[in-house]
Amino acid sequence: MKDLLKWRDRSDRKPLILLGARQVGKTYILKEFGKRYYEQTAYINCDNNEMVKDLFLPDYDIRRILLAIGSITGVSIQPGKTLIILDEIQELKRGLNSLKYFCENAPDYHVAVAGSLLGITLHQGESFPVGKVNTLNIQPMTYEEFLMAKGHKQMYEMLKNRQWDVISGTRSLYVQSLREYYFTGGMPEAVKKHIETNDTVQVREIQKEILLAYDKDISKHAPINEAVRINQVWKSIPAQLAKENRKFIYGAVRKGARAKDFEIAIQWLLDAGLVYKIDRVSKPGMPLSCYADYSSFKLYMLDCGLLGAMNDMPPSLMLLPNKMAESKGSFTENFVCSQLNNCRDLSVFYYSKENSTQEVDFIVQHDIEIVAIEVKSEENLQSKSLKAFHCDNPEVGCLRTSMADYRREDWMVNVPLYAIKNYFI
Repeated sequence: MKDLLKWRDRSDRKPLILLGARQVGKTYILKEFGKRYYEQTAYINCDNNEMVKDLFLPDYDIRRILLAIGSITGVSIQPGKTLIILDEIQELKRGLNSLKYFCENAPDYHVAVAGSLLGITLHQGESFPVGKVNTLNIQPMTYEEFLMAKGHKQMYEMLKNRQWDVISGTRSLYVQSLREYYFTGGMPEAVKKHIETNDTVQVREIQKEILLAYDKDISKHAPINEAVRINQVWKSIPAQLAKENRKFIYGAVRKGARAKDFEIAIQWLLDAGLVYKIDRVSKPGMPLSCYADYSSFKLYMLDCGLLGAMNDMPPSLMLLPNKMAESKGSFTENFVCSQLNNCRDLSVFYYSKENSTQEVDFIVQHDIEIVAIEVKSEENLQSKSLKAFHCDNPEVGCLRTSMADYRREDWMVNVPLYAIKNYFI
């Protein structure tokens, strides 16, 4: 919401494109933004809407278009006072390109657009108005947002202010909420159902429905010759993460497969916002992107709750300590990955040494600092890989994240898993 307000008040404001996976809350946040900060909102869902299907076909006459939007919505469109929301705009022919003309010919009007698969449309370059739009990304709710949704604002404030002594005294509350988040994840509808019912069966049903919607998107919107491959990659992610080093192996998707067979499929999932791609670096140099090996990477799902649902992992294993056995390491890594990718201005990679088995789960660039991160699912504080990394790279910061309390040692700092995102804010 703060980012949307900044957009509204920009002197060089352009039409806004809000990107994010299906059902992360794009429509809700735009409507709520309009309700709170504008006199009125003109909302149109462009998906399968006969009234607007030809809105941009005759021409890009903004005066005509504004008149039509006002007529369809019953709202008097006023510059600066009305928020125009065009949802699923990728379904309209020439819809995206119209934003160029809003920018050039009607800059005083506030226009925001969204769409479930808008990222794919943009990547395909379908009349994308380069330089004529602002963009924002929305992702599933973080652990901190989950706390606030449950009414634990004070717990959130303590994390925000890094009150480690107080947090340590209430550690059991944070850990229990984290295990609930492991199961529920950050998809708004699943969180809402959890809060309303406290029923794992109903929450899992919501998660399964979301996964089914993603499957339908792949079948409906992906190129016919790529849909099977996209689905194969998507379904393989839990098994890929279950491997000891988590590295994505094409042969695990299909025997004998090579990179060229699945590059487009992986890019489709990235553009749809369904996965995080974490590339390897072989040297912790600044900037990390200069040392990236884009042929070696890991794929994580956008949400840990959906990962559990796809795995059919019993809720009891996620809600109780020491129950996930072999899968808890990969599951915890997926959680950490999603939290790190919600941090602003944080570049996320993983590290492995050339011709060696030495590997660090994540390595991030935070402003002018590089930090190596080792993930522990419980309170195991052995950090052999991280220690070996430190010996080779003593100038790089080292962080271990686990269920243990915050503590600072000579060469590293331990940050509780439930505080990992706030540590980098």
